[in-house]
Amino acid sequence: MIKGKTVHFIGIGGIGMSGLAEVFLCYGYSVQGSDLRNSRSTDRLEKMGVNVKIGHRPENIDGADFIIYSSCIKDTNPEYMAAKLKNLPILKRMEALAMLMQDKKAIAISGAHGKTTTTSLISILLLNAGLDPTIFIGADVHFLKGNARYGQSDIMVTEADESDGSFVLLNPLYSVSTNIDREHMDYYGTMENVLSAYKQFISNTKDEGLVFICAEDEYLKNIARQSEKKILKYGVSDYADIKAENIKLMNLSGSEFDVRYKGAKLGRIKLSIPGAHNVVNSLAAIGVAMELGLNFNIIKNIIGEFKGADRRFRITQLGSDILIIDDYAHHPTEIKATLKLMEASGRRVVAVFQPHRFSRTKDLKDQFGKCFDMVDHLVVTDIYSADEKPIEGVSGRDVCDSAIKCGHKDAHFISKGDIIKHLIDVVKPGDAVFLLGAGDIGELPFKIAKTLEEINANNV
Repeated sequence: MIKGKTVHFIGIGGIGMSGLAEVFLCYGYSVQGSDLRNSRSTDRLEKMGVNVKIGHRPENIDGADFIIYSSCIKDTNPEYMAAKLKNLPILKRMEALAMLMQDKKAIAISGAHGKTTTTSLISILLLNAGLDPTIFIGADVHFLKGNARYGQSDIMVTEADESDGSFVLLNPLYSVSTNIDREHMDYYGTMENVLSAYKQFISNTKDEGLVFICAEDEYLKNIARQSEKKILKYGVSDYADIKAENIKLMNLSGSEFDVRYKGAKLGRIKLSIPGAHNVVNSLAAIGVAMELGLNFNIIKNIIGEFKGADRRFRITQLGSDILIIDDYAHHPTEIKATLKLMEASGRRVVAVFQPHRFSRTKDLKDQFGKCFDMVDHLVVTDIYSADEKPIEGVSGRDVCDSAIKCGHKDAHFISKGDIIKHLIDVVKPGDAVFLLGAGDIGELPFKIAKTLEEINANNV
């Protein structure tokens, strides 16, 4: 691979692919790509000079010296097939990332939940401390005005996507594992395969490096006991090497806590993002920063500035005292943690959930039914396929039926096109309205907020 050559990205609009394309461009490659539709990501790349084609056609790869494709691209894709016929080098996204990582002090963050927030926290700490890292995050963040950054230093921070097992291709100096859960079973098949992949990811950490694991996760603790790597545990447990003490959760305002690092009390942190789970996520970031030599006072000042990643508990407060909360949560564990943040608010909770992938819906239908118990009014809509083929007999209605079976008294299956109309009749001043899911439900918060504001203005 020689800088100056042309790389074609199949599925360039994906959050991981768009960031990679941006950094390849900064490395000196000529970048082009294609996707099925225009998006904020493709618009941003086009402004940088990237040639983006809409639709997948064989001729789109003309002029390319090699190909990078996203995990959702199948070998029947016309551009993938054309590249095969031309005998062009073809790389998975993680293979391309591993190529960029070769000469870097890389920090790779994986886990079923919390990896985007953890990656973002590590990134803002290192960036604002002047370490000039290259960054790849699985969501847009305010401090990058996007999700990727090319840095001049030898430090790289990257989210390591475990969904298709390709995170085992990475060989980082520091690895961070936030947790392990029953997730992406369409790829892994069994929990044994999931655990085997995480063992490999941790094992791939360089011998001179360090493995960070969450001390609260039983799977990770078991893996750590069998590992010969140098391991640093973070969490709230007594045996954590980086520990949060005297935690004060301040509802939606965030939290405060004392940090103890390898037995020494460092000081108190103020975190702007809410939730006990984010206290734990921040400990991983603090640990990485400390190991890289950052002063705790610098860490304390920077970390309080973090406002969260895009679609991670993003709040819009309307004039009628209605809260619209947009969150990427799409797994029962994530949904429970997100909803719990409103537990002591006294507000009526309305939740709209878009299931993500047919395979996940089928595999976790019963767990989904149990995770909405604190929701007063539940709306479930159609499954967002994420380019997955439908599974006969599986639909979003299954989640709604499961919630009713588990005792929910006010659950409704509504098609996506009718959600706003339904909410107009349901939502009242003082309500908290959650939009949950990893699909295109993220397009609705602004539209819902605008509609409810207009109705409220007309009623005044």
